[in-house]
Amino acid sequence: MDNIKNQIKNFKPFNEQEEKDKEYLLKFIDSFDDTLTRENIFGHFCASAFVLNKERTKILLVDHNIFKGYIFPGGHVDGEKDFLKVALEEVEEETGVKAKPINNEIFSLWTCAVSRHIKNGKFIPSHIHLDVNFLCEADESEKLTIKPDENKNVIWADINEIGKSIKLVDFFQLEYEKFLQKLKVLNEN
Repeated sequence: MDNIKNQIKNFKPFNEQEEKDKEYLLKFIDSFDDTLTRENIFGHFCASAFVLNKERTKILLVDHNIFKGYIFPGGHVDGEKDFLKVALEEVEEETGVKAKPINNEIFSLWTCAVSRHIKNGKFIPSHIHLDVNFLCEADESEKLTIKPDENKNVIWADINEIGKSIKLVDFFQLEYEKFLQKLKVLNEN
């Protein structure tokens, strides 16, 4: 846990949301012993990826079964301490695409409340996802595959069409707007 805690400590927030979420993530790590597993009923860490095509004009999205809308691929770290590894594995598992990191740095931090739901016949109480996000790229010509127990569709979405013809998960909208701002700054440098 020390490695990811140090990565989070060294993360430079882009805005107030990331400042607050960074503080929240670090406090969560200091408050609980089991933040890397789903055994913590209050919340747990997830790793995810913004996957862009090589031209950086499209983003890979999954139509999530539980969240009922499009979101980027990712999932629970389930005890794994290498969050980038988890993010890359989740991309491949959920979409069939082999992504590679643009760099190994954390791109974004955020938290979201997950409403109670039933998964695989089991009741899951409301909890918090503490998400560590990485910026990746992939070849958009790779064959896309769905993971039926998690998503019903996978698409390469034009980054300018999202929110218009493509419905994002409600809680993801602000994160996506921040992503576009960060991407613009990255492309300017």
